[in-house]
Amino acid sequence: MTGELFDCEIQARFRDINLGGHVDNIEAMRIIDEARIQFFRFAPLPHQPVRTGLLCDMPSGVAELVGGQRVDYHAEMRFAPFQPFLVRLWVSGIGRTSFSVSTEMRVAPDHEPALIADTTLVFWDAEAQASWEISDQMRAALERYLGPRVALRG
Repeated sequence: MTGELFDCEIQARFRDINLGGHVDNIEAMRIIDEARIQFFRFAPLPHQPVRTGLLCDMPSGVAELVGGQRVDYHAEMRFAPFQPFLVRLWVSGIGRTSFSVSTEMRVAPDHEPALIADTTLVFWDAEAQASWEISDQMRAALERYLGPRVALRG
């Protein structure tokens, strides 16, 4: 890993489990989406005295939209009361108007990832109704968390 990592905890909820007692795949997607929002809104950056997030320099009217997402499940995730899911995220690619985020989700610190994901996000300028080209300032923030892409199954 070359750049920094963003780690967070997402508390498991009863609604996350299905009748079999394990985390439903759709709820797993919700968990990694919640972690990604924390990454974008609360990841520390050196030029910001307050933790305002990886995307703190994004102009108003520009949003990040999921353009694609691929997930590999490696282990069953069961609900354990008061045991949060541990999620690690980093930037794994930066293009002209899009970037990718790699994600690992664990059920305990000493476990291998139960889920890995690669998500491509596109910056969208609502006023222009077009993709927004990543500024140098935004690129520098993304590069701070740049690392290798997760190894998804072929």
